[in-house]
Amino acid sequence: MNVNLRTGADPARSAGEPSAGAGDPGAEVDATGSDESTGAPGTPGAPDIPDIKDVWRARELLAGVARVTAMEGSRHLSRLVGSAVHLKCENLQRTGSFKLRGAYTRIHGLTPEERARGVVAASAGNHAQGVALAAATLGVESTVFMPAGAPLPKVAATREYGARVITRGQVVDETLEAAREHAERTGAVFIHPFDHPDVVAGQGTVGLEILEQCPEVSTVVVGIGGGGLAAGVALAVKSLRPDVRVVGVQAEGAAAYPPSLAAGRPVAVASPATMADGMKVGRPGDVPFRVIAELVDDIRLVSEDALSRALLLCLERAKLVVEPAGAAPVAALLEEPDRFDGPVVAVLSGGNVDPLVLQRTLRHGMAAAGRYLTLRLRLPDRPGVLAALLGTLSGVDANVLAVNHVRTDARLAVDEAEVEVWLETQGPEHREQVDGVLRESGYHFL
Repeated sequence: MNVNLRTGADPARSAGEPSAGAGDPGAEVDATGSDESTGAPGTPGAPDIPDIKDVWRARELLAGVARVTAMEGSRHLSRLVGSAVHLKCENLQRTGSFKLRGAYTRIHGLTPEERARGVVAASAGNHAQGVALAAATLGVESTVFMPAGAPLPKVAATREYGARVITRGQVVDETLEAAREHAERTGAVFIHPFDHPDVVAGQGTVGLEILEQCPEVSTVVVGIGGGGLAAGVALAVKSLRPDVRVVGVQAEGAAAYPPSLAAGRPVAVASPATMADGMKVGRPGDVPFRVIAELVDDIRLVSEDALSRALLLCLERAKLVVEPAGAAPVAALLEEPDRFDGPVVAVLSGGNVDPLVLQRTLRHGMAAAGRYLTLRLRLPDRPGVLAALLGTLSGVDANVLAVNHVRTDARLAVDEAEVEVWLETQGPEHREQVDGVLRESGYHFL
């Protein structure tokens, strides 16, 4: 892949040192104040895109606002990949995700007149909280539209950060339209979750931190929804270290980037469906699409099973609470560990998971990881037989979750019963052990 280093940045320069001309400390990010594309010079109609200088300016703005999040090693993933794997923990960022970085950079760049009109956003959670906190920090009034099904903890947190929350629509697209109508009616500035140069520049500060915390990195793996985070990280990393491979990850059910890249322009996909709400985006943003098309080396797609297994792994092995979209890079490592050259940095982009979603996802992840086993057996219908079965299961440390005992069915002989047993196991090897012991004991499987 040919990389165009638009800034002429020296790849050997430390990520901690701004390039010449990066601007004085505290300089504001250049912004038009409009959500519409300004058009790159010489390219009529093309959206303006940020460069590495914009990322450096964003870093200066965010000092003392956004945390420099931790990077943790993962022994389990390192053994799997065959090289060192590090987790960049943006799930531990203020508001629980990287969104604060872009939202603050965007709002900071507004003119005094625009700030006086307030800002408006639409989001099911992460962007909402980022905009609310950024606006409150800058003394700007914020209104956030959220869909009717938005998780209650995210709605409550958005209000606590200072935003006025309005519920509109059943899906984010409807909520987005309501927010735009509000902006047109009131003059409030619409803060897009990913499709603006300032937002991409703000998210790019994650890339600068990665290079500082893991200078030996060979591959950065980052999730893609609309593309703001992946574009920002790729811009920062490739500008300073063009040798580092940047891999984007999308959920299979909401993969708008592969067809868009094939078409050479953003293409909408119908009805994106995935448990990863942060990736449920039907169309790439114009600004991040241009950056990703130029700088991201590869895009991998992950299944729902892999997403849930990745969430479970982060919780069990890394002791980190991560939402499904935030765990997508780990899911990619789990599905194809031999496709990533190390050292690898996987960006955990968010941890704002609703407790009910977490419960369902963990249950799905345990099933995908072979931790559950369902058996249907035909047994003689006489006293003590069911107790004997349960004793056999206890002898191999299989935890019985539920039993369904059927004695009246036309398929059964007079002296037969059918038993369905739901078990919790310790993994695939334990499942095979349970199956083998039951067969050796003479049980008949249906």
